[in-house]
Formats: sequence, structure tokens, C-alpha cells
Amino acid sequence: MKKDLLKLADLSPQEIVEILDLADKLKKEQKQGIPHKILQGKTLGMIFTKASTRTRVSFEVGIYQLGGIALYLNGNDIQLGRGEPIRDTARVLSRYLDGIMIRTYKQRDVEELARFSTIPIINGLTDYCHPCQVLADLQTIREYKGDLKGLKLAYIGDGNNMANSLIVGCIKMGMKIAIACPANYRPDAQIIQWGKESGLLELTEEPKKAAANADVFYTDVWASMGQESETALRKEAFAKYYIDAKLMKYAQKDAMVLHCLPAHREEEITGEVFEEHRAEIFDEAENRLHAQKAVMVKLMCDK
Repeated sequence: MKKDLLKLADLSPQEIVEILDLADKLKKEQKQGIPHKILQGKTLGMIFTKASTRTRVSFEVGIYQLGGIALYLNGNDIQLGRGEPIRDTARVLSRYLDGIMIRTYKQRDVEELARFSTIPIINGLTDYCHPCQVLADLQTIREYKGDLKGLKLAYIGDGNNMANSLIVGCIKMGMKIAIACPANYRPDAQIIQWGKESGLLELTEEPKKAAANADVFYTDVWASMGQESETALRKEAFAKYYIDAKLMKYAQKDAMVLHCLPAHREEEITGEVFEEHRAEIFDEAENRLHAQKAVMVKLMCDK
């Protein structure tokens, strides 16, 4: 039976740990120059209806390092959901490829692609969630902090796809997570309900409250791709939701800072804090490569 990665909620805590352990192993081998052609001869189709830097490059390089090849499929160039139903595209591509990564807007499109395909589907990002990014985040936090259980992550900003996936990822790993966002920009209601039932989620409109005793800070842009028309409105709504040196003082002295990038300095994060914590942020960006390689191996390897 094929496996997919559509959202983190589909993974058990043990499955997440297995991915993180494999990501660490592959990272170590890559740094040592040890080849790991685990997916020799495999082809990954990469469907993009949203532009990308990190997602495209990390998946393309990752499958190459694993011995396979990537095929870039721009949403404007294929018939997906346009001249052809998604289910038919899924059926056709399943006969050509060994796996598909898709970065798009609607979560239901990814779910439908998975339902009608016979090959693994990887969610590279939707407006609902970003599982691959959070796996890289968890890998990075573990590298810096050791055991994840018992840590507190403070997320400051928009309750978007990143917030949704961070809630799920942190709680499954036994981490506390505090979300500070405006009332009209909260994460998904069902995810909030699930998170509160765990006792590990705090939802507040006050960044200082979320920041209290935090081990990890996290933020994202105020207006994501596709929300450009809301930029002015969002700048007003998120005016107090940013990470600066003053907010950092409410956290643990050794608190780290993460950002999924791209970063808008002097909006959701000051340039001072970004540069002070650039090591963590760019380790996080690098770990997209290693975490996603682990996902591809777990889903696409025949063994």
C-alpha cells in the first residue's frame, strides 16, 4: 500500500522521529561525502502552481543526491485542474513517475491527487499546511536543543499554514506551543480544538505572553503568496506582532529564532534579531534538503 505525506496530522509521533533520525543520518553522510543512491533510477515529478525557491531547489537537489531525477512541472504548462480533471492527471502521471511533490494553493487538490494516484504524493505546501517545512524545523530545533519534549515554541504572527503545521508538529513531539496572533487571523479552528485538547497549545493576542520562557521563537511574513492585495490591511493588523530584542528578553536566555523564509526585515522580525540568529535560520533552510530526502526515501524506496 502506497504512503503519502499530505499533512503532519497523518503521521504518528514515531513516524516523525523516524523521519528526523533518517534526515540526520543522510545529512551526516552528505557532509562526509558518502554517497547514498537509495533512489537510483527513480523519477520525482514536481508540480508547482505557486512559485518557489527553497522547495524547488531542495527537492531537485535532494532526489539527485539520492540517485534519482526530478521533472519540473509548472502549473501553467500542464493540464492539472484546467483542461483535465485532477483525478485524470493523477492516473496518467502515476504511469510515468515514481512520486510526485506538489506545491499549490488548495489542500483538497493535493488530497484528490493522492486519492487517484498509485504513487506517493508529497505536499510541498498548500494554504492549509506546510509539513515539509516543519519537519526541517523540528530537525533544526533538535540539533540545537537536543530532546524536543518539554520545550516551548512561541509563534508570533499570522495563523497561517505554518502555524497550523507547527501546532501539529510541536504537540506530536511533546512540545508546548504558544501562538500570538490577532483574533481575525487565527489558525484553523479544528487544529486549535485538537491542540487545546492536548493541553500544550496556548492562544493569545499578546506577543509578550506567548514569548514568556520560550525556548524557540518562530515567525513568518504577514502577507503570504496570493495575499498581496491584503498587504496594507495586514500591516495594520500585525503592527505589534514581530520579534525584536525587547520581546526576546521575555524568553529563555538561550532562545533560538527560526523563520521559514523569505523574511521581511523590520516587519515580522527586526534586522538585528535576524542577523543575530542567522545561523539557526539558515541551518533550518538547509535542513529542508535533508528532511525532504528522508521523506522521499520513506515514501519512494521499494525496500
